[in-house]
Amino acid sequence: MFKKTFTVFTIVFATLFVIMGCNPNETIDPKQVFRYNEYRNVTSLDPAFARNPQNIWPVNQLFNGLVQLDNQLQIKPEIATQWNLSEDGLTYTFYLRDDVYFHNSPLFGKAGTRTVRASDFVYSFDRLTDPKVASPGSWVMQQVASYKALSDHTFEVQLKNPFPGFLGLLSMRYCAVVPKEVVEHYGNQFRSNPIGTGPFYFKRWEENIKLVLRKNTHYFEKDLEGNSLPYLEAIAIQFIPDIQSEFMLFLQGKLDFINSLDSSYKDELLTPTGSLQPNYKNRLKLLNGPYLNTEYIGIYLDNPNPAIQSLKIREALNIGFDRKLMIAYLRNNIGYPARKGFIPKGLSGSSQEALIYDPKKARALVKSFIEETQTIPKLTLTTDANYLDLCEYLQHEMQKIGVEIQVEVMPTATLRQAKSSGKLELFRASWIADYPDAENYLSLFYSKNFSPNGPNYTHFKDEEYDSLYNQAMTTPNDTLRIQKYLQMDRLVMENYPVVPLYYDEVVRFVQRNIKGMEINPINLLILKNVSKE
Repeated sequence: MFKKTFTVFTIVFATLFVIMGCNPNETIDPKQVFRYNEYRNVTSLDPAFARNPQNIWPVNQLFNGLVQLDNQLQIKPEIATQWNLSEDGLTYTFYLRDDVYFHNSPLFGKAGTRTVRASDFVYSFDRLTDPKVASPGSWVMQQVASYKALSDHTFEVQLKNPFPGFLGLLSMRYCAVVPKEVVEHYGNQFRSNPIGTGPFYFKRWEENIKLVLRKNTHYFEKDLEGNSLPYLEAIAIQFIPDIQSEFMLFLQGKLDFINSLDSSYKDELLTPTGSLQPNYKNRLKLLNGPYLNTEYIGIYLDNPNPAIQSLKIREALNIGFDRKLMIAYLRNNIGYPARKGFIPKGLSGSSQEALIYDPKKARALVKSFIEETQTIPKLTLTTDANYLDLCEYLQHEMQKIGVEIQVEVMPTATLRQAKSSGKLELFRASWIADYPDAENYLSLFYSKNFSPNGPNYTHFKDEEYDSLYNQAMTTPNDTLRIQKYLQMDRLVMENYPVVPLYYDEVVRFVQRNIKGMEINPINLLILKNVSKE
């Protein structure tokens, strides 16, 4: 009873907070406030800790970097107007805008602000790699040998080795510029006192209740007609942990969009074919498209279980269930069957050889294994509660071909730790791209990335694969590099260290009066171009 009363109180309080803004004497037109809920909560507004979507989304409104991605994942200028790359692929020279200002702060003295200089990027990159800061994004700088300010508006980065995906890494908000005087004044509390250069500035954060950002009237970017961005006056983010309450507020028009497809309401909003239900077409918009996220079952190859060591069983697991039916049944056709390897739809380099549903062959492979070993293949598949329905579906399908699957449920954090330490036979996992290059996915099978020191959770090892990986990392030509990616993805799918399930899809339900919201394959929330009618 207390929990239900508390939830209702939180919703009412949060809604009033949106209307009132941050100051009872300050009036914000509700029609110019973009409102959404973050049920997972925000832990930091410091770009050095922008490691997950709940942190990345508000950080993206507050900060800028040298470059950014458009909706087709092409590298575009941001604070850097242009850049040059040396012939050897090692030296990047960035030329910075001279009209980018940090948000107002008394720490800048009487002027209240100042322009961004190349030395600010030197400080920001130093901070990103500082062990005392312990940023989870420090890995972004692994390929960097050195960097320096050549002038106030010229910044140079020297790489250790050519790395074609480097600009993609720089588009991540880990690499955003921060002002030294503000960061050093607040120290660890910069997380809740952020000063950046983005289209919105920080106004107030009541942790676990509400976060408010306001329009930056001095923002440097403009739209195609020359109008200043952003259009919105404010962004109000609530932190209601209950997904059903979030959904209720959205239907009441108190939230402007939801970014989820929870099983509790997917049938309410979507038809079995993945379209918006007819009774919502006049009220809502459905935005969906490819998402650089591969959902998969990982197989820990160092486990001595004979069924795991058998290539026949691993192949049977891959061809023994109907991915298309799984997507239709469990996700209302939101997503794409993962039949082309591990690299998801939307990136170049995925295998052209399809994983065909072939239960007859799968049963024959299992039968052959049983005859050879005189044992029935038994495996344990571990998941968290969010994907239990998917794993139970696989359990049922594998039983049909003769493989016994026991499904075990763990808390998400426990599952993550067990997966990293090699304690699981089979595990449900996903891999979301950090930057738009297939190397992001192929690094999961490079032997030098064995977990717990890297993302190779399956402990897949192949000398030919490692050689191709090293060659690809020093191949600047996109066409030649993608050919190597194709070979690598094919090698993975010939050895079956994973069972790709589906390539995910960005799904956003948006109120009809929201204009300018677009989706992108990394599901980044971009609000500088959004307006409300």
